[in-house]
Amino acid sequence: MDTLWFYFDLGFWHVIDWEGLDHLYFIVSLAMPFGFKESRKLLLWVTLFTLGHTLSLVGNFYGDFSFSSYWIELLIPITIAISAASLLLPQKLNGASKKGLFFPIVTLVFGIVHGLGFGRYFSMLIPEDAVGLSLFSFALGVEFAQAVIVIGVLCLSFLVLKIPKISKTLWEIAVGSFIFILAIAMIFERI
Repeated sequence: MDTLWFYFDLGFWHVIDWEGLDHLYFIVSLAMPFGFKESRKLLLWVTLFTLGHTLSLVGNFYGDFSFSSYWIELLIPITIAISAASLLLPQKLNGASKKGLFFPIVTLVFGIVHGLGFGRYFSMLIPEDAVGLSLFSFALGVEFAQAVIVIGVLCLSFLVLKIPKISKTLWEIAVGSFIFILAIAMIFERI
């Protein structure tokens, strides 16, 4: 039980880490185009991100992947910038992107990239006798934290769109621009 809770807690705080906001930025930009009516699809996409993240942790632990940490750390803010840039597209393009398979597959791949950034550190933490439980618990913690972020984004968007009655397009452009600028700054910090 201690192992389960330890890795769940580690997964949760890995996402809600104020010193590394890459997960937060990515999940916020992923959630912005959705409303409560589409929350099931959104949670599926978030789960795809968690699956990709977990697959890269499993691959790093068992396959001992040797990717350049420089490139992975550079790719992480690039994935955030791409996700935020999709909020800046005209509504027709943004709405059409939610219907196909392109963005769910991209979300899975972006999850893999984000997981590779944490993989080496995480593989040093996993005890040999509890690999499965550790990975599962960590993934649950990541998923729970991301669900909390999604619920927060959906609630905040609902309030912003209903109380001051800001247009959905303006709201998405404002948040997307803010995250895009932060992601570009992260890219330049890592070059």
